[in-house]
Amino acid sequence: MDIPVRLVREGALLPCRAYDHDAAFDLFAAAAATLGPQQRAVVATGIALGLPPDMAAFTLPRSGLAARHGITIVNAPGLIDPGYRGEVQIVLLNTDLERAFEVHVGDRIAQLLFVSLTPVSLTLVDRLDETVRGQRGFGSSGGNASPAAGGRAGSTRA
Repeated sequence: MDIPVRLVREGALLPCRAYDHDAAFDLFAAAAATLGPQQRAVVATGIALGLPPDMAAFTLPRSGLAARHGITIVNAPGLIDPGYRGEVQIVLLNTDLERAFEVHVGDRIAQLLFVSLTPVSLTLVDRLDETVRGQRGFGSSGGNASPAAGGRAGSTRA
């Protein structure tokens, strides 16, 4: 499937995959920014997408930036709706407590993952079907021990 991409800034780069079978495309900075310790910045990518109605895209952090520099995306994953035609921008966050991080034009700053949308409608009901999990939420699957390792789902070990 071909997705139309428009370059909206001088020096913008077309997203690309680093390896043939990568799931996501690398996104590049089209503007420089300095993120001080614990600061965030909206960084332009210089691209706009022409997503079809049955597709959306997510912007995701780059694991190398996170591991080496503590750089992440504040609203990860960032959602790009099919009707949006503006510039894709990334809200980067520097989680480092001491060092600033410099973003240069052309730096790989995020990843772009395309997802197919299934048509969905919501139906109001009085009752939902029963499941093993039921209403157990945060932490309901237990602590560090997996069921295969002798732990049990629903355990309160942390």
